[in-house]
Amino acid sequence: MSRFWLAVACAEHVRCGRSEGFMQVNHGKLGPLKRMKPGDGIVYYSPSEKMGAKDGFQSFTAIGRIREGEPYQGFMSEGFQPFRRDVEWVPAHESSIRPLLTQLDLTADKNWGYSLRFGVLELSAGDFATIGEAMTVSGLSGAPPEDRSGNSSPDFS
Repeated sequence: MSRFWLAVACAEHVRCGRSEGFMQVNHGKLGPLKRMKPGDGIVYYSPSEKMGAKDGFQSFTAIGRIREGEPYQGFMSEGFQPFRRDVEWVPAHESSIRPLLTQLDLTADKNWGYSLRFGVLELSAGDFATIGEAMTVSGLSGAPPEDRSGNSSPDFS
C-alpha cells in the first residue's frame, strides 16, 4: 500500500531536483528517505523561492512517485554528499497553497505551518489527490497536461 509524503524545501532547490529526477530532504539526511518506498507519492511545498527568503511564495512545486531503488548519496561538493531518492516527477505547474487552505487535512489546524518545521511529513491520500489535481489542471482549458507515457490524467490515488 502506497503512502504519501510532503517534503519542504525552497522552490529553487526543488526545481533542481525535479530537473534531474531526484529528491533530497532535510539537508540530505538519510532517515526520512528510508521511510519512503517505491511507488509512494511525494509532493514538495516551498514556503519561499530561495532558501531563507521571506517572500510569501507558499506553493506546491513538484509532485511524483518514488522510483524503484534505495536512497543513495549524490555529490554536491567535497564536504557535502546528500542522500537522495529517484523520483518520477509528473509534469505539473507550481500551485499556490492559498486556494486549497480550506480543503486540506494538512491545513485544518490554524497553526498548520508549524508541522512543516520537520521538513517531511506524511499526507493523507485525499490531500495528495487534491494537491495533484490543483497542480495538473492547466490554465483555462481545465485539461491536465500529458505525462511522458502519453496518459492525459496522472493517477494521484
